[in-house]
Amino acid sequence: MPPRTTKPSQRVAVPEGAAGEACETGELTERPEERREQRGAALRATEGPFEVSVWPDQALVKSGESLVVNCSTNCPDPGPSGIETFLKKTQRAQWKEFLLEDVTKNSILQCFFSCAGIQKDRSLGITVYQPPEQVILELLPAWVALDEVFTVKCHVLRVAPLENLTLTLLQGNHELHRKTFMSLAVASQRAEVTIIAKAQREDHRCNFSCHAELDLRSHGGGLFHSSSASKLLQTFEFSQHPQIWVSPIMEVETAETVSCGMAQVFPAKELMFQIFFGDQELSPFLSWEGDTAWANATVRAMETGDQELSCLVSLGPMEQKTRELVHVYSFPPPVLEIEELYPLAGTDINVTSLLFDYREPQTSLPLGSPAWLLLTTREEDEAEIFSVRPLWRFRVNDKPRLEESGCPGNQTWMEGMEQKLACVPKGNPTPSLVCTWNGVIFDLQMPQKATQNHTGTYCCTATNQLGSVSKDIALTVQELNEDIISIVVVLIAALGIGIFSIALYFNYLPCKIERRKLPYRHKEENQEEERQFAVQAETCNAHDMTVK
Repeated sequence: MPPRTTKPSQRVAVPEGAAGEACETGELTERPEERREQRGAALRATEGPFEVSVWPDQALVKSGESLVVNCSTNCPDPGPSGIETFLKKTQRAQWKEFLLEDVTKNSILQCFFSCAGIQKDRSLGITVYQPPEQVILELLPAWVALDEVFTVKCHVLRVAPLENLTLTLLQGNHELHRKTFMSLAVASQRAEVTIIAKAQREDHRCNFSCHAELDLRSHGGGLFHSSSASKLLQTFEFSQHPQIWVSPIMEVETAETVSCGMAQVFPAKELMFQIFFGDQELSPFLSWEGDTAWANATVRAMETGDQELSCLVSLGPMEQKTRELVHVYSFPPPVLEIEELYPLAGTDINVTSLLFDYREPQTSLPLGSPAWLLLTTREEDEAEIFSVRPLWRFRVNDKPRLEESGCPGNQTWMEGMEQKLACVPKGNPTPSLVCTWNGVIFDLQMPQKATQNHTGTYCCTATNQLGSVSKDIALTVQELNEDIISIVVVLIAALGIGIFSIALYFNYLPCKIERRKLPYRHKEENQEEERQFAVQAETCNAHDMTVK
């Protein structure tokens, strides 16, 4: 068989990437442009227009976290593709999956594909959210006077999106105010709410708090809740000055009771008292009634001279102080000196008593002149102890009393007349007396013009170092009608005439007595006495003529 001869082959340029296919088929491959046109025509003929999709269809991501986005197409031979975003991205799984890192702002992502010379894209809206983790409540001021305003402010740090936020201010479990941010312009939104209120008594020691709620259910998320720490509101009334009740004179080393009180104060039971006598702080015993509070303490002066008694009253950030000066005196016992300690019976001995001034221990100067006493001793005096008692006063201590005679439990005032509440305590040392009416200290020394408003029950408390006693006084104010006025006028007139008559009688009586004595005078009296009696008789006669 004759050898086979071949024709010289022609060299054909094969694009890179198509050589493998030509080797496998043993055929030369078309140009790339021709191949894409053929495939595009085949796609249009068999499947119709290609589609682009993105996953997820809506994206909700917490601020600062990452998001995986999947872009895909049904194009069998896609051309250039990707996503357009300002976020930092990393392509994963070749061309269809991307990781978006550190997402901090809302944005719109564009996913695009080209297929057979046609480009399509799909948008993805990315919503960034931040839960309300820090809810802060401000209550200013924490202590507020009655009828003054206070501010409650709540704000949330780093929360988004604001249009899904609701802030609620609470007083205890009661809702004070609710605020949503859906209708506000984005540029003017701040996650805060503020109310201003006037302080009332019922607001005292109330807790205020703030609750934040972020609702992301419309974005495919859930509900986020957070609350602030509670703040306590303190309301007060502190407009009066404290008063001190103390004797201006005090004996050294003798226990005395002092009192310090304050009226029209709220809350009275939270009032704090500090009582000082010089540099010594006393231990007070506290009492309350209505809007009045007072403190009693026992003081014992150890040094003579002028000492300052001070009372500091405080309520929250408020405090007031008052002072009183007390003079402390000393009255030491006398010193007894006996001339002979072992005298013989029937002999005379001298006893001397001296009273020293111990205010100056270094000198111990005697006060006044010494007292001497001469005694004749007797055998039975052996067991007796001689003592000298100076002429001074001593007292017997007694608890305070409010007896019916000095402090009647039922009293009546006449309307329109100047009246005082009658209540005099008994006891030793003299008790201090405090009377209150409707929670206010009532001034017993100042006369009051009686009105129907004075009708009521008054509580009087007498206190000294041995204790205290209280008594209720029911006061009634009677209307002063014309009949009573007439009776009062007649009584006053009669009383005036009686007093005037008594005065004339006692003024005229000595003259009558002297007249009766004149006829019985002895004739031996000298002429000077007779002249004096004559002058006195003429004076009495002249007085009688004037009276008639």
